[in-house]
Amino acid sequence: MSLEKILTLTNINDITDMVSTYLKKPVVIENEQFLLLAYSSYYIEHFDQANRQTIFTKHWPIPILEKFMDEGIVEQLKTMQHPFRVKQIEDIGLNQRVVVSAVHKGQVFGFIWVQETEMIADADLEFLHEVSHHIGKLLYQKKQLNMKKDEEKNEFYQKVIDEVYQTENQIKWEAANMSILIPETFIVNVFTVAQSDAELFDELTDTVSLFAHALNHFAHVFTNQMKIVVIIGSNGKGKGMLADSAHDFTNTVLSQFHDHRIFPGIGNEYSSILQLRKSYLEALEVINAAKFIGHPEQLPFEYSKLGIFRYLEMISNHHTKTNYINNDLLILQKKDQESQTKLLQTLEIYLLNNCRIKPTAERLYIHTNTLKYRLNQIAELTSIDFDDLHSRIQVYIDLQLMKQKT
Repeated sequence: MSLEKILTLTNINDITDMVSTYLKKPVVIENEQFLLLAYSSYYIEHFDQANRQTIFTKHWPIPILEKFMDEGIVEQLKTMQHPFRVKQIEDIGLNQRVVVSAVHKGQVFGFIWVQETEMIADADLEFLHEVSHHIGKLLYQKKQLNMKKDEEKNEFYQKVIDEVYQTENQIKWEAANMSILIPETFIVNVFTVAQSDAELFDELTDTVSLFAHALNHFAHVFTNQMKIVVIIGSNGKGKGMLADSAHDFTNTVLSQFHDHRIFPGIGNEYSSILQLRKSYLEALEVINAAKFIGHPEQLPFEYSKLGIFRYLEMISNHHTKTNYINNDLLILQKKDQESQTKLLQTLEIYLLNNCRIKPTAERLYIHTNTLKYRLNQIAELTSIDFDDLHSRIQVYIDLQLMKQKT
């Protein structure tokens, strides 16, 4: 079997089988989002646990994808032009393998994975490199054909969000005409960056797309100006669990951006496609609240858990108009600055823990006696009444607004 013969083929499955037969090893081909395109059935009994999971779910599961990100393998796939070895990673069931990116016109369109049941010779590595160029060209052509379909789908969902369609039947009719599958239930997840940082936004878009395609749910990703919109859906299975999936998905994305401020928001789950806009606007409200506070990590991702934070900007505007000042907090702020105390932080954590001593002390990593001493200081310096619910709410709101200004 010659390389020339393989280079005449245009069917990815046929190429996969021929490469596998030539190398006498299990072969898997994926697109650039790690979605399974083809695998060699002849050597299927040699597939490791990681391969079996990929075949079952049609993509790398998120734990494996996270491991690849952490180990720098994904970055290598983007930059290395020749085949390279990925060592065995036992905790994700991955045996040693060789991988090469399928590149065309300087862009990666997929990956060829070969499990090294025995060490691959240098000549076979060169063979694999030559095949990768052919695969890259075929995947490029396939992507060109899919791009128009993706653009139509993006425009469709944007029209739903913009309320171009008036009724649910109209939306479903249009979707049917375009062969677009509408999930029975859905939730909207939105991501954006702190400033108009195009490079960071592109990196965030790639990461969101990568992990969205690894979800065990329907997922569609598109961008709207500087916002990345993710529609996560379910058809019967998993109803009521989309919020948990969106929360875990958001945490996974954020874990890749420790040094950057990424603003996520998750709307509520709905079953009528007419409510897509509502879920989207709810996600944006979370983001706007986080941007107002300036510390996205302090807010929940979900609109349903936003609580008092959804009103802070309106309250702040009212305070500005009325020249409202919480003198108790100013006293504590001055004390902290002069004596290097942590009375404001202690006050906030105490309020967050419903004025309970033990959980507050544990959260602050201090002894309960130390906490009681600080609370006595607060009581001596201020007129805050911890027994009054309305007073506690007011103090907590004012604390958040004070932090927003610092």
